[in-house]
Order: sequence, then structure tokens, then C-alpha cells
Amino acid sequence: MRSVLAGDEAARTRRRESGALALRYAVLAAIGLIMLYPLVWLVGASFKSNAEIFGDIGFWPSRLDFGAYLKGWRNSSEFTFATYFVNSFLIIVPRVIVTVISCVLVAYAFARFDFWGRKILFGVMVSTMMLPHIILRIPQYMMFRSFGWLDTYWPIIVPSAFATDTFFVFMLVQFLRGIPRDMEEAAQLDGCNALQVLLFVLVPMLKPAIISVVVFQFIWTMNDFMGPLIYLSSVEKYPVSLALKMSIGATEEVEWASVIAISVVALIPSVVVFLAAQRYFIEGANSSGVKG
Repeated sequence: MRSVLAGDEAARTRRRESGALALRYAVLAAIGLIMLYPLVWLVGASFKSNAEIFGDIGFWPSRLDFGAYLKGWRNSSEFTFATYFVNSFLIIVPRVIVTVISCVLVAYAFARFDFWGRKILFGVMVSTMMLPHIILRIPQYMMFRSFGWLDTYWPIIVPSAFATDTFFVFMLVQFLRGIPRDMEEAAQLDGCNALQVLLFVLVPMLKPAIISVVVFQFIWTMNDFMGPLIYLSSVEKYPVSLALKMSIGATEEVEWASVIAISVVALIPSVVVFLAAQRYFIEGANSSGVKG
């Protein structure tokens, strides 16, 4: 009798757990659909006319017409969007490289070396994450103008070489604090100096966090609008973000289908980078921000 009752209770428990699990999945699926719908609508709208875009909330177009992609790619200026994509990567690639190098070095110093004022400097660095970037634009603009760097990519790239992206430094410090020092001490006993320990011992273990830095910086730089808007004045040097804004205001009647089509194309590099690094990115993000 007891075994029968125990079996019934176990069956009811399994049914309750299955029902709760199904409900959680259903809620997550509904939330996912709500979040993804604007992106799906964006893709569908790239095949619609202006009247259809504003007259139909559905995402499925009446016909598949790739003319908006061709027209948007050529745009109304003397340059195609191929030029603007090349310009974007001329900014992104060096900025990502100097960001990784500078942030890893600074994080290594904060996490592994005991020097005077370390805690104060780390607190000051963390507090700068709360400052809006816009308040630094005017002094930076004045400084870069005195350097003769206006209408070049240097004002966008060079600050990252000094570990000004403090969020990345903080993330790497948290990741380093979670790494045991046994292998570092063994490497030091074998004669490695601090730089060799960093390059040959810590950097391989920092791979997930470094890839997280790469993904974040790639996406943020690809989407950056204010920096190029302030420092660049030549159309031939515009990145994609500025070119999209220029295509909106180029004519009296905006060809929204063309603008949306190029917006979809502009999303592809960021999506590809995220998907390629997804496993390491999630591991690095989960491991970096929770350790004290």
C-alpha cells in the first residue's frame, strides 16, 4: 500500500515539474518572439514600398523585391556603401586591437601587482563608468583639434589605446581574480618574468574574457554615431552609421525601404561576429562580472 502511494506521489511530482517546465518554456518562447519581432519586421520591411511599410504592421511583404537593397547600396552620394563598410572596419579593427592590449595590461596590473594607491586608482577607474561620455566630448574635441587630428580616425582609435574603456578593464580584473596563482608561481620558478607570465600563462586562460571584449567593442564601434559625427567631416571617410543618417536626409522623400535594407546589411557583421564567438562570449560574460 505504501509503495503504491509513494508511486502516485512521485507521478504527481513529475507531472507538476513537467507542467512548470512547459510553462517556463512557453513564457520564454513568448518573450523571445516579442523581442525578435522588430528584427523580423525590419527584414520584411526591406522588401516593401513606403506606403506598405507604414500601412501594414505585418512583416511579410506582398512581393520579394531586392531593388531596395541595390538602390540603398548605391545611395545618393558619389560613394557606395562598400566605401562606408571599409571605413567602418578601418576604425573597428585597430580599435579592437589596441583595446585588448591596453585593457589586458591594465587589468593585469590591478589584479596581480600590489602598488601604492592601487585601491584608490581602481575605485576612481570604476567610478568613471558612471560618467556620461558626452561630458568628455568638448575637452576631447579641443585637445584633438590642437593635435590636428580632426577629420581623421585617430580621435576615435587612440583613446582606446590608453584603456579608457573601463568596463573592459573591470571585467578582465574580475576574471583574473578568479584564476588561481599556482601556474603563475610555477612559471616564475622556471624563470619567467611578469610579461612572460602574462603572455604564456594568463592570456590563454583569459581567452573567453578577451573574446567578450572583442565582441563588445566590435558591436559598440560598429554602432557608434556620435564619435564619427563630431570628428569626421569628409563624406569619403564616413563609417556606416553616419552614411545611414546621411541617406535619410539626402532627399525630401525618404526611401525608407532602402534605408531599412542597408540597416539589415549593416547588422550582418555584428551578428556574424557574435555567432562566431558565442560560446566564448557567454562563458566570458558569465565568468567575469560575478567574482569579487
